[in-house]
Amino acid sequence: MSPPQPIALVTGSSRGLGLETARQLGERGYRVLPAVRHPRAADKDAWVLDVADGASITALAKRLAREGVRLDVLVNNAGISMKGFDIEVVRRTLAVNFFGAVAVTDALLPSVKDGGAIVMVSSGMGELSAFSPALRARFLDPGLTRDALIELVRSFEHAVERGRHAAEGWPSSAYRVSKASLNAWVRVLARELAPRRIRINAVCPGWVRTDMGGDAAPRSVEAGAASIVWAATHDDGGGKPTGGFFRDGHAISW
Repeated sequence: MSPPQPIALVTGSSRGLGLETARQLGERGYRVLPAVRHPRAADKDAWVLDVADGASITALAKRLAREGVRLDVLVNNAGISMKGFDIEVVRRTLAVNFFGAVAVTDALLPSVKDGGAIVMVSSGMGELSAFSPALRARFLDPGLTRDALIELVRSFEHAVERGRHAAEGWPSSAYRVSKASLNAWVRVLARELAPRRIRINAVCPGWVRTDMGGDAAPRSVEAGAASIVWAATHDDGGGKPTGGFFRDGHAISW
């Protein structure tokens, strides 16, 4: 008897990296569940998901449970990059890129198989060199908890609101902070998921020619997605990595 077809759910899969990641996983034999905010009429297999909407996340989790779907792979790809920098840009960016990914992962974890994989699509823009030494130390604290991380992220939001973010060591980029926070979340969750042997990693796909990256980006969408697919499917003979940050299959600096 042949093994059951593995299943992967990819958020933000209507275009760009998400769409190409779904295509490449499909080529590898996965049944791909494309999670999108606005499915087209022709997308009969689409799964509706707005990562910034708690009701939408709950509905998707309930549908997975109701239909008995067990995920081998969850790819948190949905993300935004907004122009400008003010408190509204900060709130919206964090709502999608960080808090949305956290909420989706928590809600869908009961449907992820033990031994499965979770990939957080991050960015080299989240590298911690743009933060003050004190903030870097807090983000990299090996004992960092989810509550402490969320408090840290909220402190950035509050600092921006008070016009104090630069004085407190934060970069003037909501996108940078959202991705650095997502990377920290990976390290926290890797510890929590160890008993279930679920590996979770952050991936920087590089600067890719997508709607977000623009036409001047040096990398193709195929190359960027391949980096994500590597993390979703990689097997180096039993020593699968978890809690790391990768580009093209190689560990990179936080």
